[in-house]
Amino acid sequence: MMKDFTIEPLKGYGEIPFGMTIDETVKLIGMPDFYEELSDMEETGNRSIYYEYEELQTNIYFEGITKSVAACFETENEAATLYGKKVFDLKKDEVVNLMKANGYKDMEEETEDGELRISFEDALIDFFFDGEQMTAVSWGVLVDEQGDII
Repeated sequence: MMKDFTIEPLKGYGEIPFGMTIDETVKLIGMPDFYEELSDMEETGNRSIYYEYEELQTNIYFEGITKSVAACFETENEAATLYGKKVFDLKKDEVVNLMKANGYKDMEEETEDGELRISFEDALIDFFFDGEQMTAVSWGVLVDEQGDII
């Protein structure tokens, strides 16, 4: 079972680096509680497989046609850390300052259905807030159809 909940933009999540295959991930943390193939082969040529781990409060998206690899994580796990800080303890301004202090500058902010999303495009990471409380973090990389990180 996963013990390291370190969010690493453009690198991975704890012991799971971006680019890890489904089989390697399952060997490391076990089978998911739920999974679904979200293929859109006809329209976009993409294949995405969603794994949900309830106990870890984490979802993993695997992408690639030839080889499916970890391409995106989404977590609500209170133990998750980002640059040594418990990310769910941070307020909006603290998240912005932390990301900027670590070299990320390309920030966007959008509110939809009462939920605030702060995105750093150069880190491919989104932070979701309900009021002042962070509710989720989602981050990933771009993967081609062979399962290679672009």
